[in-house]
Amino acid sequence: MSAPEVTKPSNFLRAIIERDLSAGTYAPRHWAGSPGDATHQGSGALDPARIRTRFPPEPNGYLHVGHAKSICLNFGLARDYGGVCHMRFDDTNPEKEEQEYVDSILDAVQWLGFGWEANGTRHLYYASNYFDFMYRAAEALIEAGHAYVDEQTPEEMRANRGDFGTPGTNSPFRDRSAEENLQRFREMRDGKHPDGAMVLRAKIDMASPNINLRDPAIYRIKHATHHNTGDRWCIYPMYTYAHPIEDALENITHSICTLEFEDQRPFYDWVLERLADLGLLARPLPRQYEFGRLNLTYVITSKRKLKALVDERIVQGWDDPRMPTIVGLRRRGYTAEALQLFAERIGVAKDYSWIDYATLEQSLRDDLDPKAPRGLAVLDPLKLVLENWDEALGAGHIEPCSAPVHPAQAERGRREFGLGREVWIERDDFMVEPPKGYHRLYPPKADTAGGRVRLKYGYVIECTGFEQDADGRVTLVRAKLLPDTKSGTPGADSVKVKGVIGWVGAQPAEQGGGVAAEVRLYDRLFTEAQPDAGGRDFKASLNPDSLRVVQAMVEPSLAAAAADQRFQFERHGYFVTDRVDHAPGRPVFNRITGLKDSRGR
Repeated sequence: MSAPEVTKPSNFLRAIIERDLSAGTYAPRHWAGSPGDATHQGSGALDPARIRTRFPPEPNGYLHVGHAKSICLNFGLARDYGGVCHMRFDDTNPEKEEQEYVDSILDAVQWLGFGWEANGTRHLYYASNYFDFMYRAAEALIEAGHAYVDEQTPEEMRANRGDFGTPGTNSPFRDRSAEENLQRFREMRDGKHPDGAMVLRAKIDMASPNINLRDPAIYRIKHATHHNTGDRWCIYPMYTYAHPIEDALENITHSICTLEFEDQRPFYDWVLERLADLGLLARPLPRQYEFGRLNLTYVITSKRKLKALVDERIVQGWDDPRMPTIVGLRRRGYTAEALQLFAERIGVAKDYSWIDYATLEQSLRDDLDPKAPRGLAVLDPLKLVLENWDEALGAGHIEPCSAPVHPAQAERGRREFGLGREVWIERDDFMVEPPKGYHRLYPPKADTAGGRVRLKYGYVIECTGFEQDADGRVTLVRAKLLPDTKSGTPGADSVKVKGVIGWVGAQPAEQGGGVAAEVRLYDRLFTEAQPDAGGRDFKASLNPDSLRVVQAMVEPSLAAAAADQRFQFERHGYFVTDRVDHAPGRPVFNRITGLKDSRGR
């Protein structure tokens, strides 16, 4: 079968895959039965997948934007090269894993546009389903002299491990016979020893310059209930031992990890080679490749720190729109297509690098601009009265106005709303003492007329005065309408103005007036580009203005919006109806991002 045409930007991982496909590196693989079966690997029909990748999160928290990059990478490579990507849970730590996290991860992957059905098979796997095989493999390593049970205390093991300048010291239990090690390991399995009393270690080299090869632990005792296996086991494999076995049992070809696993690759290979030599795994074996993880400015992606934000109620949950979790980004209004575009734009590199948050926001704007219907909204409403309205157009008259649903897509139709004697405008569209170059509304002076602007899709108006309360706060703006200047009419260009402002009618909604709405103005959660750099307290740079809630007025077409619907509020940016709190009669909008990055970064 010839390779499908791939037009994606090249990177070192694509080069590796194309080299392996050209060389037929994994052509001899077979695929039959279920992963973990004793007869699974190396038997049955030839594997229909040209490559196999996997996305293997631990279900100990909600996925974040960094995981989104990994999802797009692993599923995307499998898609582009006629392969299959496995959805696998590395659930080897029962104390931190919950079904809630499993469900949220599956939902996130599917929302991003990917799935695990391929060639008539559902490729959804759990490391815990391989515990029987992993245990048998551990016994085989013991019998072959490649593993031993160590009864040192954790402190003694740590001290005897050495450091980068000092070789480790062999455990006093390292030279036990295979029979004695096997007996002790089975005692561990049977629950005869407490947590921390002993561990099973690989026997490699305590003097290795790679500390990860100094007899790493491969099994520990944990009397804990597992979300998938219940209380069947009281010993659990370490991730670094389980991971390569999972990959091999599933016929993974390219095991793609982030750079922090680079030093673990020799142990990954050690496990696979020893088990293949013992006849438990078939060659060709998987290979691990590392890439630079996503480091995004103004964001933290540590699950532990994100959990602290939730537990300490600094945010309102994992789906708080300020969180970099996928559920948070989704509630904020990000689209799956925007995250895919972002992942494609930042590419794949071998080294660590920082990506500016503005790159993520621009990916969203580029995705939403051709999609999002437009709407008028006033976020900080100030009443404006057109004093000559009755004289010019008649008492009680409501002037019908309309605007395109999308300015570049006439086929999507028009929005309808009404202009009356009173309207709502933005407070910052009026100033008592305007600075030079201000082209909106301001009161007349002795020698100059008031400011003139066009009410967008409506008439040109001229400010005639204003009212203030006892504290000097402006409470009302007065203006006059200039007849025969309505947009779209022959007189529209008869009066030239430099300013155009948004507005919403103050009359009832059934007459085309505005509708009250709660608008949540979200900003970045942190004020520092690298909130936890140098080990500092990330909470010290929390942005006190990351959320501001305002009572806004929106045009009537927006009142009927369904939850999770995105709009561009003209002049303001992109907004989404909150997928949790928005309801008929109670519109709630979240600001996703502005029309452009105004921070100068």
